[in-house]
Amino acid sequence: MITVRDLTKTFVKLKALNDISLSFQSGECIALLGPNGCGKTTLIKAILGMVVPNTGSIEFKGQSILGQWQYRNLIGYMPQIGRYPENMTIANVFEMMKDIRRDSRRILDEDLISSFNLNDLMHKKMHTLSGGTRQKVSAALAFLFNPDVLILDEPTAGLDPLASERLKEKIASEKEKGKLVLITSHVLSELDDLITEVCYMQEGQLAFHKKLDDLKAETGEDKLSKAIPQVLMFQSILI
Repeated sequence: MITVRDLTKTFVKLKALNDISLSFQSGECIALLGPNGCGKTTLIKAILGMVVPNTGSIEFKGQSILGQWQYRNLIGYMPQIGRYPENMTIANVFEMMKDIRRDSRRILDEDLISSFNLNDLMHKKMHTLSGGTRQKVSAALAFLFNPDVLILDEPTAGLDPLASERLKEKIASEKEKGKLVLITSHVLSELDDLITEVCYMQEGQLAFHKKLDDLKAETGEDKLSKAIPQVLMFQSILI
């Protein structure tokens, strides 16, 4: 569904992406992991068309995204920090997004609006919201247009335990429908029951891309937080 080939992106003297090649398929829930500054956000922004790479290419459903924008209608994006017009109410924000994407023929998915009880808060202005409620708005917007691909950047950050669990249930449900889900997170324990693949980046390069089952089999570990260090240690020994 998404194919990245030989992608390189440099900002002045910083090489944020260094010859990255990846392929993501429908029906997978993929953890995009790595330390801060490893290139995860740059890769996501390149897929979204927000960053133009120096070299390489990205294809969405077999078509190059270069100079295109229509493919973004099939992607739901939840940023780590959602920024909205502060004087708008939650209802205004939802109506604005519906108006922007008014040509979409997709049936709206308002499950998270109900799950997070946002209907009771629609009159509240964005500047009055807690960080957790902003996250709920961002999550509900990402799923709203029933996209084929979901890109979720630290989706549970700031959410209370109940809201976090409801969001994870929704992610699992969408994966079972055959959608592609990309998740970045520093809380590895939250990913064990969700993901099917792991992509780990370091210093702008891809350290490894493995099926979760293969990763567990290779390391003998059931927990992602324990399996990843073992793989990285083994790779450093080989180098």
